Amino acid sequence: MTLSVSVTIERWPAAGSFIISRGAKTHVDVVLCEISDGINKGLAEATPIYYDGESAELCAEEISRFAADYPEFTHAVLLQNMTRGAARNALDCALWDLACRQQKRPLWQLADLPEPVPLTTAFTISLDKPEVMETQARRAAKDGHDLLKLKLSGQNDRERVAAVHRGAPDARLIVDANESWNDLDIAAEAAQLAQYSVELIEQPVSAGQDHLLSGVRSPVPLCADESCHTSADVERLAPFYDVVNIKLDKAGGLTEAIAMAHAAQAMGMKIMVGCMLSTSLGIRPAFALAQLANWVDLDGPLLLAKDRVDAFQFKFGRISPSESPS
Repeated sequence: MTLSVSVTIERWPAAGSFIISRGAKTHVDVVLCEISDGINKGLAEATPIYYDGESAELCAEEISRFAADYPEFTHAVLLQNMTRGAARNALDCALWDLACRQQKRPLWQLADLPEPVPLTTAFTISLDKPEVMETQARRAAKDGHDLLKLKLSGQNDRERVAAVHRGAPDARLIVDANESWNDLDIAAEAAQLAQYSVELIEQPVSAGQDHLLSGVRSPVPLCADESCHTSADVERLAPFYDVVNIKLDKAGGLTEAIAMAHAAQAMGMKIMVGCMLSTSLGIRPAFALAQLANWVDLDGPLLLAKDRVDAFQFKFGRISPSESPS
């Protein structure tokens, strides 16, 4: 079946400035991909991974080039002929959405995933001065968020975590070191943070430097993010990490993301499902996968100044299923 593919780039402003250790973002450029069989249309959104050198323009070019070369592509053809990343994610998820509309069945059924229920999602506290992060945490707790994710930098991290704990003393905490702890005593750092209800530490060391975690006995589970892209990475990382963070843009689509989840489960690892800055359209397939997750971090739309009309509902720290057929 020959498919027609169209791609556009959209810019969505952030709600203020979203700050991590690599810098601040005031907007996000997403790639919108539509696939048509002549009757039905599948739609998906992907966010380029800037730290992998991706941009919306490059992703759009890659999508158009692939569609011209493979007019009758399938999920298998995508996996065989495209590298992982946002471009493949857009095509893969649009293909899933098209199948949902062709068969008039929800995504979770087609992908053999659990029937969706509302989930608790982390809410991100941007990297800032401790007193600013404390204010952010207090505001988030007041809005009903009881799972907070803190962006850290490798400097003054204990002060930042302590401040957030003061602002939201009843909240569960995830900390994202964003590869910044290479020169720290990670076990000692984790022991200090454990007293503040920290239950997960993301990517403490640089991708490719995972051996630095060899022999580290952390009282808090360690999660691979930038180090873990596809299912092929899971077994290699199992000796160093307890958890893998699965992001569809990073994996290159829902198809590979499901394979990652199964690989992690086979290795006895737990699962976190995360996202890049995106609208509700971008997290729709991730929400289906997140039904398998131990931790969910799908607050991307909440960090934008506005969302799409058919947005997910975020209430009291919970994300509710979309009414969309996919």
